[in-house]
Amino acid sequence: MDFEFTDEQKLLRDTTREILTRNYDAEKRNQIVATELGWSRDVWSKFAELGLLGLIFSEEDGGMDAGPIEAMTVLSELGRSLAPEPLIDSVLIPGGIVAAAGTADQRKKLLPEVAEGNTLLAFAHAEAGSRWPNVDVATTAAQQGDSWTLTGQKHPVLRGDCADVLVVSATLPDGGVGLFLVDATASGVTRHVFTTHDGLRGAQIDFDGAAAESLGDAVDASAHIEAAIVRGQAALGAEAVGALEESLRLTTEYLKTRKQFGVPLAKFQTLTQRAADMYVSLELARSMCLYATMVIADGTIDPVIASRAKLQIGKSARHIGHEAIQLHGGIGMTAEYPVGHYVSRLTAIENTLGATADHVRVLAGHVADYEKIDI
Repeated sequence: MDFEFTDEQKLLRDTTREILTRNYDAEKRNQIVATELGWSRDVWSKFAELGLLGLIFSEEDGGMDAGPIEAMTVLSELGRSLAPEPLIDSVLIPGGIVAAAGTADQRKKLLPEVAEGNTLLAFAHAEAGSRWPNVDVATTAAQQGDSWTLTGQKHPVLRGDCADVLVVSATLPDGGVGLFLVDATASGVTRHVFTTHDGLRGAQIDFDGAAAESLGDAVDASAHIEAAIVRGQAALGAEAVGALEESLRLTTEYLKTRKQFGVPLAKFQTLTQRAADMYVSLELARSMCLYATMVIADGTIDPVIASRAKLQIGKSARHIGHEAIQLHGGIGMTAEYPVGHYVSRLTAIENTLGATADHVRVLAGHVADYEKIDI
């Protein structure tokens, strides 16, 4: 099997890297994150011009009709540069739901606007007191003639602070969980914005009889929600791989240049062995990320495979993150140096859509599915 990128995929990777390299370094990134929005609309416009915002949408929906491998390529570059733009939370996850569950009219109305960078989406599914994979949807949908209203609370909603349209899960009157579109500025919608520990934004969103539009038919959409979560886990894994690559590069460069007792740290065998172990963890994460992405590219949505990948990527992120800071010493903890920011983002990724311990429990529950386990 050929795991090499095609020429087109390499060009996509290199073009994305060039845009991000021109617009972000450690200082510039810190300045952008400190703004009220927390990311750059100028960079977002460049993404739209390049077609990155419509990457996964069909051509008839205003997109490029590219596959998961292309999306993984772009997301790895976002992770490498630690770019704060909300490509996963405002486009890939909620946009993927609209593309899969929406009517032709809904797709035609929303997705071209998303691809052009004019409309931001957010997926409002998680609720306070619930933990992946068991999200108890207490938000309710009520039907009044041909219209719907939603009542409840969603928290956290990643990038819910800047979303124009919310894709909201809610319990249907006859049971099951449906999906609805809600104007984020509509009456009955209240946003409480907060900053996450990695410097990004989210919101608690309260719905009090907010007007809503059913996304597709008002039927149980659990399968669409599960598929969106699986795709989101793969997307986060791809971003994490890029961040892991750069964390390792920064660490090895530091070991080559920082001197102790008159010689570079790279001359100390124990430190180079630790760096070698970091490389092993990186390759394990990269392999599992590619595995999860290729399964989705083949048209299979398998939560177990997604959990396997998320587990390994989370373990690799923790190992490489800890080692990167320790091998840098005190400078690794400073706000001016990028390593600490990479570790913070990796920590956030590890705890989004299931933490490492959550995936261990999920996979442990499937042990009985196998006739033989090789140890």
